[in-house]
Amino acid sequence: MLAEITTLPLQFDTPFAGELFLLGRVLFGATLAFMGLNHFGDLDTMAGYAEFKGLPAPRFSVVASGLLLALGGVGVAAGAFPVLSAGALAAFLVVSAVTMHDFWSVDDPEEKQSEMTSFLKNVYGAGAALALLAVGGTAWPYALGVGLF
Repeated sequence: MLAEITTLPLQFDTPFAGELFLLGRVLFGATLAFMGLNHFGDLDTMAGYAEFKGLPAPRFSVVASGLLLALGGVGVAAGAFPVLSAGALAAFLVVSAVTMHDFWSVDDPEEKQSEMTSFLKNVYGAGAALALLAVGGTAWPYALGVGLF
């Protein structure tokens, strides 16, 4: 049975498929880009939280992650450097889920719930980024179409 499963080429020839793919990219990418810009709006508070979580060079970590989110999000939304953009977002979301939202080590029930919610948001965001990464080497509709791969 499994031998019968083959990989089909990515197709956007069904009605509104290209438009829906664009809408999904814009919603996903713009949200993450906005989150990245927020890293710079309250840098001191975010750096303090990163320090509390034990990240080395917390201020640098916040700036670097803000840039990664902003550039990766814009890249996905615009369809520019899709492999690099989606891959960077997936990596960031997985790493930040584990390092910043370690709900399993929190005792306070309200804080634990908040961290679990943030952890799960990062995990499903990483899933979306991985799905985009999987199709990053194909031509995306309504995309700038520039990339390394």
